[in-house]
Amino acid sequence: MARKDTVLVAMSGGVDSSVTAALLQRAGYEVRGVYMRLGVAGEDTFGDASTDGADDARLVADMLGIELDVLDFREQLKGIVDYFVDEYRHARTPNPCVLCNRRLKFGALIDHADEVGAKFFATGHYARMAQTEQGARLCRAWDYKKDQSYVLFGMGRENQGRVLLPLGDYHKVQVRSFAQELKLPIHDKSESQEICFIPDDDYARVVAEHAPELVKPGVVINSAGEVLGEHNGIFRYTIGQRRGLGIALGDPAYVIRLDAETNTVVLGSREELLSGTFVTENMIWLVDRPVGSLEVSAQIRYNHRGAPAKITPLDDGRVRVDFAEPVSAVTPGQAAVFYDKDGFVLGGGWIASPGR
Repeated sequence: MARKDTVLVAMSGGVDSSVTAALLQRAGYEVRGVYMRLGVAGEDTFGDASTDGADDARLVADMLGIELDVLDFREQLKGIVDYFVDEYRHARTPNPCVLCNRRLKFGALIDHADEVGAKFFATGHYARMAQTEQGARLCRAWDYKKDQSYVLFGMGRENQGRVLLPLGDYHKVQVRSFAQELKLPIHDKSESQEICFIPDDDYARVVAEHAPELVKPGVVINSAGEVLGEHNGIFRYTIGQRRGLGIALGDPAYVIRLDAETNTVVLGSREELLSGTFVTENMIWLVDRPVGSLEVSAQIRYNHRGAPAKITPLDDGRVRVDFAEPVSAVTPGQAAVFYDKDGFVLGGGWIASPGR
């Protein structure tokens, strides 16, 4: 079989990216791997959790007989950490994976693909690049429960034609089976669910260490303004939170608002958590920007299944989103991603201000 073009595969040392490289090699592509070293240098708050991943990525690359580039992205990660902390400083809940994909995978690694002459770039995400009359389009994976298209809208329209996402056609159990069949040394490696620079999942510790000025007492109030208690930093809370509030009210209470200016946490009922509308900013479109209102499915966080909504582009570049029915816990700082009825990603942006 004649060799196809070269594809650069982002390899983490995990099952998904390893199988991605193997599947593309089996399909006839000239595969080259790249590993991002993300451990923080110097006085290391997070520890270099990337070392084991690099070793596993090398094992797989050697077994497949492909080159593996190991790139030092520790400085670039610091920018992601700065964003992460700054969002909490402004009482917003960040999604660092979306920004990391935008800046690193579909930014710096795409640049590296150009440097090594790779026509295509691939990751082990569960999403699909479907060929349409308009060209390659990002859409949901067949395995809806594993679908990761939500975190990929940042690839931008300009990269859709060169991104390959082979795992979008498979279920996770099939991918595990492929890894075993291919005798990949990482076939039984467990999945990591944490943010890569917070391996212990204690995000509040990271924020407190990088921004100690945010560790300060403030009041917890209800929606009527009555003081219910105190907190020790609003970064410890997020919209929709119910557990760990440290306040017994008898009835269920949820965080419905965070005010950075007054350092205040506001609690309310489940009904007060509902929003019928919100505005997104810093939009990234994967299609032509709509000129009028459009019916979509709007997904407002990673584990949200999406809800029917109408989006209306505003003159300042932002987008107004109106749900068909109010949705719970619309959270400033999270990404909002818009899909058409066939599961194609139209674009996404960041939630700026929910409306009740």
